[in-house]
Amino acid sequence: MTAADSVRRMRLELPLGNDPVAIRQRVEALEKVLERSFTIPGINRPVGLDAMVGLVPIAGDLVAGALGLYLVWEARNLGMSKFKLARMLANVGFDTAMGAVPLAGDVLDFLFRSNRRNLTMIRRHLDKHHPHTRIIEG
Repeated sequence: MTAADSVRRMRLELPLGNDPVAIRQRVEALEKVLERSFTIPGINRPVGLDAMVGLVPIAGDLVAGALGLYLVWEARNLGMSKFKLARMLANVGFDTAMGAVPLAGDVLDFLFRSNRRNLTMIRRHLDKHHPHTRIIEG
C-alpha cells in the first residue's frame, strides 16, 4: 500500500493554496493524522502518528516535532500574533523534549497533545478573523 492509498483510505483531501479555507483543511487533516488516526483496542483511546513515531528513541520524537512545526508554520502564514506563535512553539518544544525521555516520554505522548492544543489556537484565530472558514459538523 502506498502513502497515497493510506491518505485516500483515511479520506483526507489536502487542498493546495494559501487561502484560509485550504489552510484550515490541511491543519485539521494533519492534526488528525498526528493525534487521532488509530484507536487502541480495549481502552478506546485515540492515538496518532505522534505517539507511534515517538516510540522510536530520539529520532521518532524529532520527526514528530518537525511535523508539529508545520502547524506553527501554517499559523504564521495566517498572520497569527508572535505571542501565539511562541505558545505554539513552546507546546511543540515541550512535547519533543519530554518525548525524548525514555518511557516517561512515551506516556506523555498519550497525555499531552501539543498538536491538538495548537489546532485549537489556529481554529480560534480562523473563527475570529476568517469566519467563512467554519465547518458546521452535523
